[in-house]
Amino acid sequence: MYKQIIDKYYVGCDALRHILLTHSQSVAQRALQIASLHPELHIDCDFVEQAAMLHDIGIIRVDAPGIECYGTEPYIRHGVCGAEMLRSEGLPERYARVCERHTGAGLTLDDIVSQDLPLPHQDMQPETIEEKLICYADKFYSKTHLDREKTIEQAERSLAKFGGDTLARFRKMKELFEPEK
Repeated sequence: MYKQIIDKYYVGCDALRHILLTHSQSVAQRALQIASLHPELHIDCDFVEQAAMLHDIGIIRVDAPGIECYGTEPYIRHGVCGAEMLRSEGLPERYARVCERHTGAGLTLDDIVSQDLPLPHQDMQPETIEEKLICYADKFYSKTHLDREKTIEQAERSLAKFGGDTLARFRKMKELFEPEK
């Protein structure tokens, strides 16, 4: 299903399509690997694969030339844009929610208001186990270094600049999915 949607929106932008697919495949693989280690969490793996492949669909609408994005929206809105796109395609709401809730370690209403982010004034933290898993897996892969997987420490450093609450939310997800042994 995700292939048809990507094919519809990513025509004539081969470099961006490559970035989207490579990044999303990395996220999906990590998420599915984690899911396979946690049967007790009853994760919907088919949904995780599809949603992970679509979580960044909205980058086509943002202005981020460093990753071949030549849209008009600020990058922080790529999740909201993706959610709008998936809703317009008639996908179930849970796909749109993954788009909206994967940025950072999720965004609280306070994060959005206090930082004056150009986002709807609503809580955008991942809630379902699948939303949390895709959000977590996403933190290990950038779109600028497609061939690298970040370590836990590197992912934490990337998130730390957004404040202690963001890092705390990520660490809570890490404890759920990849606890210290």
